[in-house]
Amino acid sequence: MPLYPEIEPYEHGMLDVGDGNRVYWETCGNPRGKPALVLHGGPGSGSSPYYRRLFDPAAYRIVLLDQRGSGRSTPSASAYDTDMSVNTTAHLIADLELLRRHLGIGRWLVWGVSFGSVLGLRYAQTRPGAVSEVVVTGVATGSDAEVALLTRGVGRFFPEAFERFRAGLPAAERDGNLAAACNRLLESPDPEVRARAARTWTDWETATVPAPPRSVPRFEDPAFRYGFARTVTHYWGNDHFLGEGNDEGVVLRDAPLLKDVPGTLVQGSLDFGNLLGISWRLHHAWPGSELVIVDDVGHSVGGPGMAEALVAATDKYARR
Repeated sequence: MPLYPEIEPYEHGMLDVGDGNRVYWETCGNPRGKPALVLHGGPGSGSSPYYRRLFDPAAYRIVLLDQRGSGRSTPSASAYDTDMSVNTTAHLIADLELLRRHLGIGRWLVWGVSFGSVLGLRYAQTRPGAVSEVVVTGVATGSDAEVALLTRGVGRFFPEAFERFRAGLPAAERDGNLAAACNRLLESPDPEVRARAARTWTDWETATVPAPPRSVPRFEDPAFRYGFARTVTHYWGNDHFLGEGNDEGVVLRDAPLLKDVPGTLVQGSLDFGNLLGISWRLHHAWPGSELVIVDDVGHSVGGPGMAEALVAATDKYARR
C-alpha cells in the first residue's frame, strides 16, 4: 500500500510560543502510538494533510504543526507588519521543545522535507535526547553552498528563467547574494515593490523544478506567494541562522552528533541537491543512517516511488 488512508486530527490547538507568536498544531492517528513529529518545508510552506498518510495511523501518534509565520500560525509572514526577526532556526527549535512538553512527549521520531530536513536534523543534533529516529526527504542541510547553487548555480541550466530572475532584482545586487537582495525588496514599504519581488522569486522557484509536477497552484494566491517568498529569502539570505562556518554546512559538519540516532534519507535522483552530493555526504558522515535513492524524481514527496519509500521508512521505525 503506497499511502495510508486519509485521516483527520483528533486534537488540535494554538500554542503560545512567545514573541507574540502562536503556533498551530494537530495530532492524528493513535493517541497511544509512537510519537512522530512532521516538519514541513519552504521554509514557509505550511503543513499538508498528505503527510499524515505517510504513517500507519494505528501505530503512530502523528504530530503536525505550521512553523512560525506559516499556514494557520499567527501572525502570518504574509502580513507586512509581522516581525521576522523572531523567526529563526533557534526560535523554531525552541518551539518544537515547547510543543513536545505541551503534549507530554518524551521522545519522538522526527520527519522532515526540504527545509524541514534542515530543521529536523539541527533539532536532532542539538536535542538528541528528544529524538528517537529521523526520516528526511528532499534532503537539505541549509549550507551557503546549497543556497548559491539554487539561486545562481542552476541558472546555467535555465538561462532564460535566470535572466528574468536577475532582471527583477536591483542591478547593483545581481552579482551578490540573490536571496538577500530579493528579501530586501520583499521588506520594502512599497506594496507594489513587494508584490513584484514575490512574483520574481516564485517564478524562479517554479522554473527550476527539474521534474513534474512543475506548477505550484498556491503561488497564484498573492498572500501565500508573498509570505512564502518572504520567509524563504529571510532564511536563505541569512545563512539559515545556523551561525558562522556555514559555507559547507554546519548541519553536515555536525553529522557525527547523530551517531546514536537511527535515520533514513529518502532522496529523488533528480534533486538538485545531489549536484553537491548532500545526501551522500550526510549519509557517510552519519553512523547508522541509510540512504534510499528513488529514480526519476526531483525535489518532491509526491513523485513516483516516493510514497512507497517514505512509508517503508516509517513502517520500519514503527516496529522499533
